[in-house]
Amino acid sequence: MSDKAKRILGSIPLHVVIIGLCILWLLPTFGLLITSLRPFQDINETGWWTAFLSRRDPEAADRPRFTLNNYVAALVGYRGRKTYAEACLGENPDPDCAGTGLMSPQGMGRAFINSLLVTIPATILPVLFAAFAAYAFSWLEFRGRQLLFAILVGLQVVPLQMTLIPIYRVYTKFGLNGTFLGVWLFHTGFGLPYAIYLLRNFIGSLPRDVFESAYLDGASPWTAFFRLALPLATPAIASLTIFQFLWVWNDLLVALVFLGGTTPVLTYQISNMVTSLGAGWHLLTAAAFISMVVPLIVFFSMQRFFVRGILAGSVKG
Repeated sequence: MSDKAKRILGSIPLHVVIIGLCILWLLPTFGLLITSLRPFQDINETGWWTAFLSRRDPEAADRPRFTLNNYVAALVGYRGRKTYAEACLGENPDPDCAGTGLMSPQGMGRAFINSLLVTIPATILPVLFAAFAAYAFSWLEFRGRQLLFAILVGLQVVPLQMTLIPIYRVYTKFGLNGTFLGVWLFHTGFGLPYAIYLLRNFIGSLPRDVFESAYLDGASPWTAFFRLALPLATPAIASLTIFQFLWVWNDLLVALVFLGGTTPVLTYQISNMVTSLGAGWHLLTAAAFISMVVPLIVFFSMQRFFVRGILAGSVKG
């Protein structure tokens, strides 16, 4: 048997294990997706795997196998047993339709907008400030640079929870509670230590000759930063953007403390899809996938930089 055939046969167990792990990882997500697309009656009566089997119940045969009604109901905040179109868009709307709408406080539509308003600035600000700081720590000489950087690295171990009450009291004094600005500042402050650490490792590993040549040609530190450091640090900036965006988008604690239920975000609103008695969990499946759309778009749009970014500065030479 040739060496090539031996290598192929030897890699089969590894491939089987990897495929099996992928199936175990993706199967619950796939089941959740199928459930979110099924009619309310089918979800209560049968499991998601029966969506691909023939129906024996004559009444079920008249219903569509897949529908977007759960997504519509989750977006507008409708909690009734009918579809939103049947209950709310006719001449005599049901009482369950009261207060529903795309920007309803009890729907996912308004929470989706609120999450965007929180996440986009809370991602841009720390990445922007960290890029300036990382360049300064890497290529500018000033007294106490190493000590200050060591302090920043040490700040990564500070638990977020221990600062909530002190910052809440400060925000109360300055009227920042319940505002987007307060949440932006909080996420920026806690995102900066790791952001500066990641970008400093990458920018610091760039060739010194590139910057020295730029300085010899008369470039200022600002020119070197914008024309050299930022373009070369694109992989690290992209990976940092993914991390920061996912952290803020999936955050519940900070949004709950500083915004509360008056300005709900997606993570808060998802928990309200299911009542205390367990009703409405069919809406929870649709709400979960609504909350996944934007993170997936962000990740896949920047994933080609992801591996290069997370390995920033780990290998030199």
